[in-house]
Amino acid sequence: MISEQAKQRMRDLAARYPVARSAVMPSLYIAQQEEGYITHDGLRAVAEAIGLTVDDVESVATFYTMYYQQQPGKKVIKVCTSISCYLRNCDALVTRLEERLGIKRGETTADGNFTLMTAECLASCGTAPVLQVNDEFVENVTLEMSDALIDEWERELRGQEPGRGQASPLPYTASPTGS
Repeated sequence: MISEQAKQRMRDLAARYPVARSAVMPSLYIAQQEEGYITHDGLRAVAEAIGLTVDDVESVATFYTMYYQQQPGKKVIKVCTSISCYLRNCDALVTRLEERLGIKRGETTADGNFTLMTAECLASCGTAPVLQVNDEFVENVTLEMSDALIDEWERELRGQEPGRGQASPLPYTASPTGS
């Protein structure tokens, strides 16, 4: 259920744009933050706040991969498949992750821990292949590194920290906030 506070945030956003329709994408983010993914209730709330039809909002929500159509895992792994990453073997990386997690791209593990996706471009061509896990970028990913990453994330999800003195498999990471 979308809260009244979230609906008000959507209306406030729509009022800031010369054309209210321009607020559809940030309003979808608000809906996704509320429920974890885009539900029919979320589509309806965005449509009402902006003055669009539910079908109009749904066409945007289903076009972009950043809006989840079902509950994602705790760790959403997006592997870049752009030309730079492709030339640096991203297909083998996706295959390794599928095998290791026991799922195909677009699926979530039965325990709800991992969702595997591909993305057309993660804007890190100079450090290909790259993947994004939730909001963290991991660059120059090798097949061996992907195994170490899965091990580390599994420990983290079980509430265990990596062992003291253990090197992190993340030598080149960046976050969208620069921290």
